[in-house]
This record gives sequence, C-alpha cells and structure tokens, in this order.
Amino acid sequence: MAVIHRTTLKPTKLELLTSWLPSRPWYRGGAGKPTLAKAGGFRLDDPQGEVGIEFMVVTDSSGPQPVTYLVPLTYRGAPLDGAEHALVGTMKHGVLGQRWAYDGCHDPVLVARLTALIEGRAQAQDQNISDTPTGDVIASYTGEGPLSTDFTATDDQESTALTTPQGTTLRLHRALQPLPDGPFLPPRGATGHITGAWRTSEDTRVRGVFAVLHGTGRA
Repeated sequence: MAVIHRTTLKPTKLELLTSWLPSRPWYRGGAGKPTLAKAGGFRLDDPQGEVGIEFMVVTDSSGPQPVTYLVPLTYRGAPLDGAEHALVGTMKHGVLGQRWAYDGCHDPVLVARLTALIEGRAQAQDQNISDTPTGDVIASYTGEGPLSTDFTATDDQESTALTTPQGTTLRLHRALQPLPDGPFLPPRGATGHITGAWRTSEDTRVRGVFAVLHGTGRA
C-alpha cells in the first residue's frame, strides 16, 4: 500500500497545476492564472510500490463561475522515458527527494491501475490517509473479458480520451459537473464508468462522472 508522508513539497502540487492547467485544451479559464483549491480526489496503489498515483479534484475560482477539474497525476523518482510532453513539473519531496509529476493519462502505470479499478481488481484509496479505502469512488464494468491497457491518450476541449487499437475508448471528464439528484443512468452503450465525490466552493458535497468506458478493450 502507498504511504502518505506528512512532509513538505516545493513547489506544492497546486503551484505546479497553476502553471500547467492553462496549457491544456480543456482548461476553461481566462488569460490570467487560475486560483486553485483542493476539492477532493482519491489514490490508487502501484503494486510495485514505485509510482504514486493520485486523482486530484481541484476548483478554479479565478473566473466568473468556479470550474472543477479532474487531474490524474503520477509521481516518480526518475523521469519516465518518452513522456516529456506529459511532464507537469518536478518537486522536492521532504522524504523522497526529487519527484517528477506527470499527467497520469500518459503514464502506463496509472492506466493499468485505472482499468483494474473499473474491472473491480483494484480499490480506490483515501487521498490523505495511508492504507484506507474510500467509499466516495464507485466503479462499474459490464463488459466481457479483461480490458486492454494499450491506450493512447488524446486531449480535446472537454476530456481526455484513452483509445485502444481495437477502438475501445475510456473517456476521462476533465471539467466536472455535479450529477442531478436521483439514480445515475450511464450513457447509452457504455460498458463501464467511474463516479466520485468532491466539495464545491460553497462546501457542498456533490457527485459526478469521472470516466466512461465504451467497448471491452480486448485484443
């Protein structure tokens, strides 16, 4: 299980994201810097214990209306070969030393654990407490057979699409929207989904869709 260290980060995660978010095509802010606050999220464990995996939910209050973003991140002790385009930045960790933070949609370790979560082979963990599952994240899979992890990530103005050569798409929503009250109805044709919770700028707890899967992803 991943260990959550109570230590310092320089720069902080929010400081890294303040510089990085405006470069994303799905960023909805203006020309100025975002004003970010942590709103929620969860972690996944790397079975090898090498890569930190975190799904951060942050709210930007710099514009006329707050916007909440889902930001999957991985933290590594050395650069990830071939992923220079996905580097969010580097940090100095008070216990672990230099850490490289990546957009996790381009990190094969996060993608593998995300598919395991959808299939029910992995459990979402509390964002702030070691070895503690969280009940805020609900995953569902109705497809047949194991999912492929051979995904290629592509950003658009709304989301990040992880697509396999067989045409399966796992779409991560980037700008999150609260679900209406009542039972959740997955999109037509979906074979899996992930929902999660966060707190709004008014400190109200809401739920929304984090990701939707279409297809089985089998080779």
